[in-house]
Amino acid sequence: MSITEHDTTKERITTAAGEIFAERGFDGTTVRDICQRAGANIAAVNYYFGDKQRLYVEAVCQAHRWRMEQFPLPAWDGNTLSETKLADFIATFVRRVRSGPGATWHSKLMMREMANPTAACAELVQSSIRPQFEILLQILRELSSEEVALDTLRLTAFSIVGQCLFYHFADPVIRNLLSDDEYKSLDVEQLSTHITDFSLAAIRRLSRAPRAGAAR
Repeated sequence: MSITEHDTTKERITTAAGEIFAERGFDGTTVRDICQRAGANIAAVNYYFGDKQRLYVEAVCQAHRWRMEQFPLPAWDGNTLSETKLADFIATFVRRVRSGPGATWHSKLMMREMANPTAACAELVQSSIRPQFEILLQILRELSSEEVALDTLRLTAFSIVGQCLFYHFADPVIRNLLSDDEYKSLDVEQLSTHITDFSLAAIRRLSRAPRAGAAR
């Protein structure tokens, strides 16, 4: 079997698995179902992945990579302002959760995994989410005074991520709180600008705050 054939078969199986896992969940999916949809021999899952559990992890990681590749972070040079980096990071994050096709298996599978985390979540964090989180922490460090503790920077980063995710997970509620015109105005640019301004104000406030235990 050539490298191209090897890759094509493996990709077909991963895609078929992702589609069915997204529809039925891990327990509701069989290896036979996956291989039938992929047009592959039933032994192919064991050959390429080892077992269904490992295939599920691969499908989740592929789903996350797909969204990140659609909306990559820009390439910053040494002259890029830290405020610009934060704005770019937030805008990219909002695009990842608000833009593009929302009904793909990639999005559905990620929603399933976040709602009911498995071993795939831990691997996804180490391989993909943690590097992105470290980028955000570095931006926050650049924007903050040296007195701001790492724990505080982490909490600030979590708050920024939480703001971005809110407009995804709370979308049904937001739709019902606003009129159609008001909802349509919540585009990526408006949301990104608001979250960036809100976050920069908080970061500046943290940098001016006295350290714990300092004389008042």
